[in-house]
Order: sequence, then C-alpha cells, then structure tokens
Amino acid sequence: QVQLVESGGGLVQAGGSLRLSCAASGIILGINTMGWYRQAPGKQRELVALITNGGSTNYADSVKGRFTISRDNAKNTVYLQMNNLKPEDTAVYYCNAQIVVRMIPMRSDDYWGQGTQVTVSS
Repeated sequence: QVQLVESGGGLVQAGGSLRLSCAASGIILGINTMGWYRQAPGKQRELVALITNGGSTNYADSVKGRFTISRDNAKNTVYLQMNNLKPEDTAVYYCNAQIVVRMIPMRSDDYWGQGTQVTVSS
C-alpha cells in the first residue's frame, strides 16, 4: 500500500508564507509527476503546481511568482513553498503523485493525500 501524508498547513495572515510537505511511503518503485491541487468551499478542485521526475514545473496562473514546487526524490517528498499568500488562496490543499507500482509491464497509479487546510486571513 502507498500513502501520501501532507503537513504544513495552517492559519496565516495575508502576505505571509507557508511551506507544505507531502511524503510518499509504501512499496514505491518510482514516482513520475507529483503535484499540488486545492479545493475551496463550493468550488471544484484545481491544479496549483506540478513537477516531473526530471524537475520540470508547471503552475496555475494565479500562483505564478508566489508559489514554488520542489521535490526530493531520495525522500519521495514534494514541497510547496507559498509566499505572499492572499485570502483567495484559502483552501484544502491536496498532494498527488503518479507512483510506479509495477515495472514489467510498467504501471503507475494515481495517489492522493488526505488534504491539509490553508487559511489566509485578510
């Protein structure tokens, strides 16, 4: 079984910073793309940022220049550094990872963390 465990959420004032972490554990043969998504009350889950196993990144327009995604492949961990937070960043943040569970033939499955609340006060 594979688990993704997130940490680092909390309450912060507008303009502040938070760093989210998500560690994958279990039987992991490899990890392809990792990412962060968020879901605000009454809204659909949306992509925040992605990072490939080669380090290429992609960001939602709303967070470009403020958020930075990174990963430590040795620790099977992905991070999201969030700076200059705004009230509209308030949401539950979910970690996602495409984890290789079989090599021959190759198979990867999508896994999600349990979510961590980020609340930004004005």
